Amino acid sequence: MNIQDIQNEIIDEFSMFEDWEERYQYMIDLGKTLPLIDEQFKTEDNTIKGCQSKVWVHADLINEKIVFTADSDAIITKGIIAILIRVFSNQSPKDIIEANTGFIDDIGLKEHLSPTRANGLVSMIKQLKMYAIAYQTQLQ
Repeated sequence: MNIQDIQNEIIDEFSMFEDWEERYQYMIDLGKTLPLIDEQFKTEDNTIKGCQSKVWVHADLINEKIVFTADSDAIITKGIIAILIRVFSNQSPKDIIEANTGFIDDIGLKEHLSPTRANGLVSMIKQLKMYAIAYQTQLQ
């Protein structure tokens, strides 16, 4: 599945919910399905800067696709990173770099987050794309 298809799937899923309380619960549930980062990668180097909560992300390049794992100490943040990893994991560095993240606005996520969580969301996307840039450089 490509990034756009996954984003459209997420938009469809979020549109099924009547209100933001249900959407938050869905994000929390998504966080519970997150492919967890190995404890050895819960280091300062893998911490996303700019997040109010602790968020760790690790990336591996496997068969020219980036596979992300992550964790967070906050349930909403864990749900947010789970959504991003669902979109970007198992994709090529080039596709991640070029991906539009407008789906976040389409599901209304940014407008329903506190300013500090919204900043954290931007930091998460930036970090995932930085991994993609680093791996793209290796592949060239």
